[in-house]
Amino acid sequence: MAEDVDQESKTEAATERRIREALDKGDIPFSREAPVFASILGLLIGLGLFARGQAAQLARELAPFFDQPRGFALENAGDAARLLQATATAAGRFLLPFLLLLAACGLSASILQNVPRFVAERIRPKWRNVSPASGWSRLFGRSGQVEFLKSVLKVLGVSLVVLLLLRSEREKAVNAMFVDPSQLPELILTISIRLVSAVSIATIVIVAGDLVWARLRWQRSLRMSHQDIRDEHKQVEGDPTVKARLRSLAQDRSRNRMLAAVPRATVVIANPTHFAVALRYEPSENPAPLVLAKGQDLIALRIREIAEENGIAVIEDKPLARSLYDAVQVDQTIPAEFYRAVAQILFFLFARPR
Repeated sequence: MAEDVDQESKTEAATERRIREALDKGDIPFSREAPVFASILGLLIGLGLFARGQAAQLARELAPFFDQPRGFALENAGDAARLLQATATAAGRFLLPFLLLLAACGLSASILQNVPRFVAERIRPKWRNVSPASGWSRLFGRSGQVEFLKSVLKVLGVSLVVLLLLRSEREKAVNAMFVDPSQLPELILTISIRLVSAVSIATIVIVAGDLVWARLRWQRSLRMSHQDIRDEHKQVEGDPTVKARLRSLAQDRSRNRMLAAVPRATVVIANPTHFAVALRYEPSENPAPLVLAKGQDLIALRIREIAEENGIAVIEDKPLARSLYDAVQVDQTIPAEFYRAVAQILFFLFARPR
């Protein structure tokens, strides 16, 4: 019951990350009916392309067994083994093209559904695969009921198609008793091709429905709740609380580093209490004044305090302090539009008697 409630809470479509993780674990949508249909289709192709030639070859190889049955010695086990080996070889040559075609069609149907990939997770031993409780759940759960329904539909559909076809071919089957025996292989081949064709047509609907059902069931199994999405977002983006703490620590380190550079300043331009910008001008270091620190409110007051403690001039210029604060970042030289205003302040400082 708790599992059903938990499943009902998962109403959101799977995210890209959830889908990617499922594919990496080998959890992919797969229709078991598609390879079966492909094998039936391969059998139909084989009957149309190879059956006549292979049947003629088989008849030639087995003709001596029927024409001269006494020509083979069966006096000991070795003779019987050789006879069985010859028969099995002839039957193997007859069946080999069909088996290869069936395998190729079945494999192609699996590959076309999903790109092949090696997933160690799929072959790792798991207790739930041998657990009676898990097996009971698979047999009598929703998936088991769907598989049972598909099997019933396949049996009923194929049986109905075969019955209708055999009824239509009943007259030919009865007349076959009065025709030349050499015509029987061709008659059997024709009926077989029609029978396999009818079965293929009957299973197309089941296969199409199973492909859609497999995809829908897979998407439903990956659905997420709102909490799952939030947890995934935290894993990808990081916990907001932790991120805020790290951001605060980084800001503290940057602020301390900036304040430690204030004693190297040439002048501090301030807007009495709200803004303060510490500039350093050494022609040998930079062609223009460099912003060592800037701050607002409490940081601005701290910059002024450090400047006064170290004997650095603090010039109050409200428009210039505010403009520099907005336009320039720490460790950057001032833009050209501030050259004239800052040059006047520096000229005043350098010209005054010390």
